Amino acid sequence: MAYKALYRTYRPNTFDEVVGQQHIVQTLRNAVEQKKIAHAYLFCGPRGTGKTSIAKVFAKAINCVDKKHPPCMECESCLAITQGTHPDIIEIDAASNNGVEEVRNLIEKVKYAPIEGIYKVYIIDEVHMMSAGAFNALLKTIEEPPAHVIFILATTEPQKVLPTIVSRCQRYDFHKIGVSEIEQRLRYGLAQENITCEDEVFRIVAQLSDGGMRDAWSIMDQCIAYAQNNIQVHHINEIYGILSTQEKLSLLGTVVAKDAVACMDFMQQHAAKNVDIKRLTMELIELIKESIVYEYTKEETLLHKLTSEECRHLVQSSSISHRYHMIDTLMETYDKYRYAADVSCYFEVCLLKMMESPQTMDAPKGSSIRSDQMDPIKPLTETKQAYADKPAVAHLTSIDQKLPDQPNKASKNVSRETLIEQQSDVAYDHEEWIEESVPQEIEEKKDLLTEPNSDDIQSELITAKGIQPLGDEYVLRLLVGANKPEKQQDMQAFAQIQSYAIHLTWARTANLLKHGTIMASGTTYLLLMVNTQAEANEINEQDQKGEFRALTLELFHKEKKIFAITGEQSQRVTGLFRQRMSEGTLPDPLTFAVQTNKAESHEPTQEDIMFDLFGTDNLMITEE
Repeated sequence: MAYKALYRTYRPNTFDEVVGQQHIVQTLRNAVEQKKIAHAYLFCGPRGTGKTSIAKVFAKAINCVDKKHPPCMECESCLAITQGTHPDIIEIDAASNNGVEEVRNLIEKVKYAPIEGIYKVYIIDEVHMMSAGAFNALLKTIEEPPAHVIFILATTEPQKVLPTIVSRCQRYDFHKIGVSEIEQRLRYGLAQENITCEDEVFRIVAQLSDGGMRDAWSIMDQCIAYAQNNIQVHHINEIYGILSTQEKLSLLGTVVAKDAVACMDFMQQHAAKNVDIKRLTMELIELIKESIVYEYTKEETLLHKLTSEECRHLVQSSSISHRYHMIDTLMETYDKYRYAADVSCYFEVCLLKMMESPQTMDAPKGSSIRSDQMDPIKPLTETKQAYADKPAVAHLTSIDQKLPDQPNKASKNVSRETLIEQQSDVAYDHEEWIEESVPQEIEEKKDLLTEPNSDDIQSELITAKGIQPLGDEYVLRLLVGANKPEKQQDMQAFAQIQSYAIHLTWARTANLLKHGTIMASGTTYLLLMVNTQAEANEINEQDQKGEFRALTLELFHKEKKIFAITGEQSQRVTGLFRQRMSEGTLPDPLTFAVQTNKAESHEPTQEDIMFDLFGTDNLMITEE
């Protein structure tokens, strides 16, 4: 007997054997049990998801002699349909029988009664291939067929079927089959065939099938022909030119490490395997995407390609902004493959572009800043070294100049007990760490600091590209100048921000701030922590325009400048503060005198103009 392909051998013969599509199976079962069978059905969905198979199972069920558990797979009708010899089950391929003449021949035969079964079932596959004329010829018959006729139309593209046909059918949408369900069915089949297979092979085959059970069986059939009775991961990789998950993670590791030599060596070693570059590109996008999803959610149930440990490794090795940049680069390159004569060359250039973070790509030519020193949130115009070379206060007279006899005591006056306690406290709240970190001398000498000019502060934030995030060193100096009592007062007042957000006068500005959390407070400023960099930039920009002065005066009973940073930067600066405090290298604080609004000027009246021209002694104003 000739060899029978696995997808034909393990095609479902009963409703219980159907993989996935439980919503459809249950509906059809109920229809058979309650004898509420429609005259026309439309099965639509991706290829290999069971449309034709379920159509045949349904045909068995409605023609089965056993009315308690149809299909019974024992009666002559069930066996004949399984073997494809039943005269009342007619399968038509609409791709090759799509003309008006074929449809007219079908209509002529519809009126004849079933030969053996209860119903005459017409299964028309790829029905969207029928011409408009054929559809119109079939229209009336589908709308009012004889009582003994049932039409089942199957298609992968339901949008191409005439709406008048769709409206006369019960439509069932088939979904892609889940990876776990495909794996389970493959394990059952290979156990029946006495073939051993590594667990990872099942996962790879299920992913390659893209939700199609038929494709999964075809892939497994090819693997069996290549590897015989013991299928291993390297077999399927060699057949389909794909890389294992560990190899893909290794490639990403060379990109994150900016090791161009290792990256190019890796590609040369795998070039001989005829790796599918397009598939590899999409797989890398999926891996990086899963690491981002896991970083946001911490949910292992959302992972399909990676384990939680592999995701944690990716998260720790690169910043989220760098991974977003890598996804953008891969997607842009994938879009260009259609025009490429050699996609491997495009892909290698893509890997080199991925090594550079968005900041380093935009940095000036000849810049001495190394890529591993760049921070994805820090502004390009400022580095830690640049801040260290500046005076104690940006564009101001330093504390040492004002107090020549007072050395910088930002770290010396912190008690030893406090320092030991903070160093031993592993799990700390970043909102409370500043409680004992600000020296008393700095608090007492704040009034001696020269307030910065608003133009100078703006130069710290705004470049030619618009508003830029605050640098870590700048935020650190804001934190050193903050104090806990001020923060507690501000937090009590800030708790009322929601009531201002619905007030007509304050709604616009209050809504910008209401999602923020106070990280630190100084006498004349407030440092907020927000969710995204876009929110932080918006708040910083509006503060430069003086938009928050009236609101802060209303809310805190004093005008305050408002600075905003992200939670990621907050955690980073918190760690930097603890490190610098233990090393005794905390910078000098920043403090500001918020400019108050000048007295509003009023338009001169006619009397003022006349007095100015002729003098008050030469004019006398009388009222009529």
